[in-house]
Amino acid sequence: MSRTFSIANQKGGVGKTTTAINLAAALARSGARTLLVDLDPQCNATSGLGLIPITDHPLATGAPLRDAINNTAVAGLDLLPGSRSYRDVAYLAQGDAVAAVTLERQMSAGLAGYDYALFDCPPSLGRLTEIALSISDEVLMPIQCEYFAMEGLTEMIQVIGRIIHQSRRLKFGGIVLTMYDPALELTGEVDAEVREFFGDIVFQTVIPRDVAVSEAPSHGQSVLDYAPRSRGARAYVELCLEVLET
Repeated sequence: MSRTFSIANQKGGVGKTTTAINLAAALARSGARTLLVDLDPQCNATSGLGLIPITDHPLATGAPLRDAINNTAVAGLDLLPGSRSYRDVAYLAQGDAVAAVTLERQMSAGLAGYDYALFDCPPSLGRLTEIALSISDEVLMPIQCEYFAMEGLTEMIQVIGRIIHQSRRLKFGGIVLTMYDPALELTGEVDAEVREFFGDIVFQTVIPRDVAVSEAPSHGQSVLDYAPRSRGARAYVELCLEVLET
């Protein structure tokens, strides 16, 4: 049975997709068969691994997920690409309760055979994010080390809490501090505030502000493949080890 994660934050630009790509790549490199599901209509996880979005998303057409899953350049890592089709996005975002149950069953069936599945969620608290959370074991939340890091977290945590109460399956897997620059006083302040407020659910590993992490998606690669000796690659390996140990 696969262990499933939603990588979620209602704010954009916090390193959500970057974390989804690189954590998935690190898990695959550990020998685990891993699936990354791109649920964000921007499809950045898809292009970030060198693949192209699909025009007919199986979650909208009802086709089996396996028909759209692609291999990536990373051994052991598969990708269900995202779709920029307005029709698909509208259907997935606005479906009724019956459609939501169907999507949950369809996604759950598509995870068979994988050790890990990661959902790269849209930067919102919409239906797609809620469906991903409802079939996940854990939610990982990247937080950028900036002044507004805590903005919107209360609402996000309320949604997560409601789904935890309903599903009895989802748990808060952890918070990941991203774009970490120890030379900045603000970074230390955000680090201390987040750890004081959330305690042990904050990962010890922090993701540094590293140009290699920013450049890797433009080459269609994870940072582990693009710059394996970089600080960013090392950090994502360490984050992967923390995930594997929990």
